[in-house]
Amino acid sequence: MQVLLPAFVAGLLVLSTHVVLGRQVLRRGIIFIDLAIAQVAALGTVLVQMHHELGEWPFVHLWMPLAFALAAAGIIAWLEKHMADELEAMIGCFYVLAAVLAMLLLSHDPHGGELLKQVLSGQILWVDWPALALPALASVAVLAAVLWRPALLHGRSFYLLFALMITLSVELVGVYLVFSSLILPALAVNRLRGPRQWPVAYLAGALGYLLGLWLSALYDLPAGATIVVTLALTALTFRLLHARITR
Repeated sequence: MQVLLPAFVAGLLVLSTHVVLGRQVLRRGIIFIDLAIAQVAALGTVLVQMHHELGEWPFVHLWMPLAFALAAAGIIAWLEKHMADELEAMIGCFYVLAAVLAMLLLSHDPHGGELLKQVLSGQILWVDWPALALPALASVAVLAAVLWRPALLHGRSFYLLFALMITLSVELVGVYLVFSSLILPALAVNRLRGPRQWPVAYLAGALGYLLGLWLSALYDLPAGATIVVTLALTALTFRLLHARITR
């Protein structure tokens, strides 16, 4: 329980903003933006890990990935304005280029494979309470800003909020869980209308994290991969239940 509880709270923190951002991603039709920006942020993390002199700079493990993510978000915002018909293809190229650049940087590191796995799959079970402080503050600030001014989700400011929360989330749970937390709860309620979609989306996400953590502890499975599977199962279950109730 001492290990699982901080991990579950980390999942809830990720969901708190990612459910809102994920709904906006679906509305905009830019499904792979989260994978692309998460991978670019991870590239910043890899760069810090590979160059030990960078690791001595204050808070570099936070601002370097964030700088990478903000740069990618700024470019994508520009592309949305000038190349909207090719935006999804461009976002896919961002993801692939960031992924292969990380692989090239790690190609001569004997521990490169383990680091890459850590960045992609995350180490949610190693999250402790102090590591949750900054993501919690950022989540509260972003949710308060969105409640105060919902238009923030519709302009270019969306990309700024998105890059900030994606960067912090990748540090906590890894690239795969970031994508899953954004898209799967949003897909679970994509056919729902009205305010009830929000509690249902949060419930689907929370159940996915809870079930995934429980199964990973019970059967000694990788936590990140297990949670991705259970998030997919809960999203599918909620979609089927909605379809059955509708009929």
